Amino acid sequence: MALRHRKPLAIAFGLTLAFMVVEIAGGLWTGSLALLADAGHMLTDAGGLALALLAVRFAARPATPQKTYGYLRAEILAALANAVALLIVAVYILYEAYQRFVSPPEILGGPMLLIAVIGLAVNFVSMRLLSQGASESVNVKGAYFEVLSDMLGSLGVIAAALVVIVTGWKVVDPIVGAGIGLFIVPRTWALLKQVANILLEGTPPEVDVELLEQKLLAIDGVRAAHDLHVWTITSGLDSMSGHLVVANMSDARRVLSEARAILSREFEIEHVTIQIEDEAFRQSEKTLNV
Repeated sequence: MALRHRKPLAIAFGLTLAFMVVEIAGGLWTGSLALLADAGHMLTDAGGLALALLAVRFAARPATPQKTYGYLRAEILAALANAVALLIVAVYILYEAYQRFVSPPEILGGPMLLIAVIGLAVNFVSMRLLSQGASESVNVKGAYFEVLSDMLGSLGVIAAALVVIVTGWKVVDPIVGAGIGLFIVPRTWALLKQVANILLEGTPPEVDVELLEQKLLAIDGVRAAHDLHVWTITSGLDSMSGHLVVANMSDARRVLSEARAILSREFEIEHVTIQIEDEAFRQSEKTLNV
């Protein structure tokens, strides 16, 4: 993850942590589950942003003989912890919403509305800070989704507070709280699937391996391609390895150059390891693998 993400992450972390304390106090004071749900979500926001900042620091460390990729995967581990924490919070919010449907507590609508409006402003600022980095880093993307859902949650709390003030209907509070919990789940699940695919060294979703193979086979002099692997090391850094069988080993330099150009231009893969071999070597490999 680029070091340029550090400053916006740090500012967003400070804003989130400070307002989380305000929301917890406000939720306890007003009796609002919607505020407490949003505070719980902001707690995971703060934790996720802290992990993201930690990942930035580790990712900047140089590679070593023991860790040849350095600590680039730190942001992926941070995103995994972030997603798991969010799912746990969502389950708790839904459980608490059920309890409050059964026995709705008293709610102070006016203070609840004021706190929610302030929360909306804080989340909007944090979201704008993280918007650019979200397109470059899966970890910043996770933090961005959290803040975005928090902002929408603040809108829900504002609506619930207005209903309580105007009608006195207290059940709207656990309804909004449950809505915030349900909103968290699909986005967090999508992030969790993305992180799991990276950790399992799955093919990046934007890369079509069959098309990649066709492009390599179309290079003049290439007879076959095998053992093609594409995986993601960290956000914005995909790797590819594979074997190309050529008719004449004198073409090796040209074939390798063309293959690298195709991977860079058409698939945006720069970290490439390709073994060039002739048919005789390929047959000897098959014999050894029998």
